[in-house]
Amino acid sequence: MIHLFNQIKWFIGLVLLQVLILNQMHINGYATPFLYIYFILKFHSRVSRNELMVWGFILGLVVDMFSNTPGMNAAAATCLAFFRGPLMRLVTLRDMDEGFRPGVKALGFSSFVRYSLMASALFCSVLLLIDTFSFLHPMVLLLKILTSVLSTMLCILCAESLGRKKV
Repeated sequence: MIHLFNQIKWFIGLVLLQVLILNQMHINGYATPFLYIYFILKFHSRVSRNELMVWGFILGLVVDMFSNTPGMNAAAATCLAFFRGPLMRLVTLRDMDEGFRPGVKALGFSSFVRYSLMASALFCSVLLLIDTFSFLHPMVLLLKILTSVLSTMLCILCAESLGRKKV
């Protein structure tokens, strides 16, 4: 019960941070950090894919409601939740059944950076492709994806270094 309460606190905190502060930051009109995906990345390794996808969908839907983006964040967060397990298996030698919470402490710095980088690249690519819905200016789209991934990674690494608390 305490674990669920902590999850809900992190959920509310990250959503509020995203919609009130980070969604207003468009660095040079390109980079937008998406720190709320940290919630999906930090779920316990033994959580089922279905449960994670439900959490991802609800998280994205709540961000969509406050950001006036009809379903874009929900689709991208659900896609990230679906591919989180395979991404984690790509970067770690540990068995997923061992039960660990992904982070620098459990995965090591380089594995966590690779895991977070691949996850944020997947999320930003899906979200910005849905948002743009055009390949008319592919270099601008690529620049938006790259800068958003870098700003998201910076936020995730800051959150990981500041909050050694369990999510």
